[in-house]
Amino acid sequence: MKTTTRIEELDLYVWEGKADIVDRVARCMASFDVEVIRADAIALSPERTSMRPSLAIISVSVIDTAGFAVRDLQATHAMPVIWVGAAPRDHDPAMFPAEYSHVLPLDFTCAELRGMVSKLVVQLRAHSAQTLESGALVANSECMQALLHEVETFADCDTSVLVHGETGVGKERIAQLLHEKHSRYGQGPFVAVNCGAIPDGLFESLFFGHSKGSFTGAVGAHKGYFEQADGGTLFLDEIGDLPMYQQVKLLRVLEDSAVTRIGSATPVKLDFRLVAATNRNLPQLVKDGTFRADLYYRLAVIELRIPSLEERGAVDKIAIFKAFIAAVVGAGRLATLPDLPYWLADAVADTYFPGNVRELRNPAERIGVTVRQIGAWDAPRLHRLLATARSSQPVPAESAAEVLVDRSKWDMAERSRVIAALDANSWRRQDTAHYLGISRKVLWEKMRKYQIFDEEPETRELSNN
Repeated sequence: MKTTTRIEELDLYVWEGKADIVDRVARCMASFDVEVIRADAIALSPERTSMRPSLAIISVSVIDTAGFAVRDLQATHAMPVIWVGAAPRDHDPAMFPAEYSHVLPLDFTCAELRGMVSKLVVQLRAHSAQTLESGALVANSECMQALLHEVETFADCDTSVLVHGETGVGKERIAQLLHEKHSRYGQGPFVAVNCGAIPDGLFESLFFGHSKGSFTGAVGAHKGYFEQADGGTLFLDEIGDLPMYQQVKLLRVLEDSAVTRIGSATPVKLDFRLVAATNRNLPQLVKDGTFRADLYYRLAVIELRIPSLEERGAVDKIAIFKAFIAAVVGAGRLATLPDLPYWLADAVADTYFPGNVRELRNPAERIGVTVRQIGAWDAPRLHRLLATARSSQPVPAESAAEVLVDRSKWDMAERSRVIAALDANSWRRQDTAHYLGISRKVLWEKMRKYQIFDEEPETRELSNN
């Protein structure tokens, strides 16, 4: 069995009990950057295990050991578990805790161990990349700093919040911040719902819940999204995609602060905060008659707008790019390489990502995988990867004209931004490049692209008269 993923920068904590497997694990993993730690007699600290990705290998003989809390490994240390037992792997699953499915026989081979560790390493890296979006926000730009200041200001209010922003800017993350910083609702659940993905005919069941026996197949009572969010925050993404007849029902719940399950006549009082998000122009939808004005006013008590990646500028774009690469490569291994090459940073800074952070993640992860495999910043290969990732983004035929118009508007806004930066720095290119967070070469390319001369035509005409 061939291991297809490089196993490196990993801690393996082994609880062997009566199985005598620590030395065997160490021999199997000797050719990798893996530290095998005999864990039977140690107390783990979150600080120690958070330094590097970690896995636990546990003999079933320690399950009944006093004080051994397997759940803490995942809850506190985010540490997946591989169980080792003498029973065949197709044995009654009651032999092992049901929530863990990674099992090796007591006579496991090195190939089996490496294969399972490799699979879990892939999952750890994927989880690391996913949690970037739900972790600390990159907010070096002034516009993002201003947004976070607004979040701090309104986080502890009980009123509804409407979040605006283009696709892929991180609307759910802002909703999570509003939830986490609320003194009361932050202690409750955060329930996220994509309104654009609600199947026809299931809105009532999903949102309102149902009682046992209320319809064929209702074998038990079910709490809908409204009840699930009780005491916390309900986040409704893509609220602009909600059909009119569903908007009426949502408004009634918001007005009454109560919900009645399907098949029940007893209303359930609710207390939750609503945060909604959209990439659509709701006031225009209200004018068009496709979104209820009364619901819009109920949602938009407080409105927050998330800037696009282009508005945030090169400083945030490059920082996010590096963070995604680090999540794939591993922070420790990345530290052994030279810093992100200027040519790669410039290429990212000068690339337009209409899908924002979500689209930027695609080339970053491709490049991260390549750097992890070859251990270097290979200029020709990485240039091709970045170009391929950008050219592979599909544009629906029906929206192609809109994309061209949007790009033209962005180009004009970018041209104005560059001219303003040049004016602020007396047209000194080096100072202007530093001011914009780009290299002098990229500034020169922008000036050439947008036909910006050392003095604008109007200025030259005035000086000639």
